[in-house]
Amino acid sequence: MLKLTYTESSFDLECLTLSLEEWVAQRVILALRVGQSLCIEPSTASFLLPVDLLGVEVLRAEVKRDDRGIIALCACDTEYMEVTLRGSWLSDSSKDAVGVFVTTMSDRAEFFLHKLWQEAQESSASVVSE
Repeated sequence: MLKLTYTESSFDLECLTLSLEEWVAQRVILALRVGQSLCIEPSTASFLLPVDLLGVEVLRAEVKRDDRGIIALCACDTEYMEVTLRGSWLSDSSKDAVGVFVTTMSDRAEFFLHKLWQEAQESSASVVSE
């Protein structure tokens, strides 16, 4: 399962071994126990990846192989492509821009997408430090 956590200033992508159903059930139980409202709805989430990352072509092949349409790639410009995922959005309210997006696809695709995202974070961090 992939979990994208959106905050006011950034987002984080994690690859979790729990099933989507297990994770959502745990999150619902937590919300009930602490008295927090929780909105869960089908949605999409998008983020950018540099097109020059090693492995982008493998990701493109993986997207073509997946016939469920959970992941889509779109060229933004010469430097970046947009990755769009179908899944579920969890937040305090349906209008909240801060929350968690979860989705599931093949283990291989999840691991590979997470690896590419980590490499993108490392390369952008090294550019900022230079």
